[in-house]
Amino acid sequence: MAKRIQFQAHGGPEVLEFVDYTPAEPGPQQVRVRNQAIGLNFIDTYYRSGLYPLPELPSGLGNEGAGVVDAIGSDVHNVKVGDRVAYGTGPLGAYSELHVLPAANVVKLPDDISYEEAAAVMLKGLTVQYLLRQTYELKGGETILFHAAAGGVGSIACQWAKALGVKLIGAVSSPKKAALAKKLGAWATIDYSHEDVVQRVLELTDGKKCPVVYDGVGKDTWLTSLDCLSPRGLMVSFGNASGAVTGVNLGILSQKGSLYVTRPTLASYANTPENLQKMADELFEMIRSDNITVDISQRFALKDAAKAQTELSARRTTGSTILVP
Repeated sequence: MAKRIQFQAHGGPEVLEFVDYTPAEPGPQQVRVRNQAIGLNFIDTYYRSGLYPLPELPSGLGNEGAGVVDAIGSDVHNVKVGDRVAYGTGPLGAYSELHVLPAANVVKLPDDISYEEAAAVMLKGLTVQYLLRQTYELKGGETILFHAAAGGVGSIACQWAKALGVKLIGAVSSPKKAALAKKLGAWATIDYSHEDVVQRVLELTDGKKCPVVYDGVGKDTWLTSLDCLSPRGLMVSFGNASGAVTGVNLGILSQKGSLYVTRPTLASYANTPENLQKMADELFEMIRSDNITVDISQRFALKDAAKAQTELSARRTTGSTILVP
């Protein structure tokens, strides 16, 4: 027997249950990982609330973790029992002591990257890799706007952008978060609790605005983000922390300067084991070279996952949060 977090109905954090269950034996192309650390991400709340539909309930939760390979299927050749591994692309069920997943979804974890670092950074770090290196390939010298710059994804983006020679303007919700974003490498910050984001972007860019805006907030910032883009700029809508963007009239893109918009997901970029390992290796190298420091600001026991999600949704966390089995 092992322990896991599951939910039988959609709702708030209170629907999460800490239960005994019997982990499955891995299928031919699957591995079973004994988690040493588990990542907490905003996307977890989308599955729990029902924003992202699930095929069936009850369901496990969590896409990200790191640990030791406990068992492998008959047709697995990329890892062996005892290997250190990390994963960030699911399937759901990482909030558990033992997790069974496709061997194609795990990456080998170098000895100099800790389990906690990997669990805290896989999903968010791979997200930043595709955002800054693939969705819009930053070359250095650009001035960009990044919403929620002190959060889990944002805090990595600040550091990665600085390493690339990019001027990242970080939008944040408090003076404390502004200070954190600056410390992590943001070129400038805008505190939207009392500053006009569009006006500040115009001032900071001498009226040119930004070629790309990265927005993981969603509904609350959609129009603001469009107004911060230069003509033919790219709006990257990669999350829904404030709710989903709905009812979009495509005509608004022409009115605001022939803009582009994309709604990317990690799965479309980490779409083969080779691409996933390549992205992870670039992330691990950024950590190894001290360009990225993994900030684990909160740790909760696995059984306290509901409390952890409550703190995350209330925007009371900074950096990364991990669950410890």
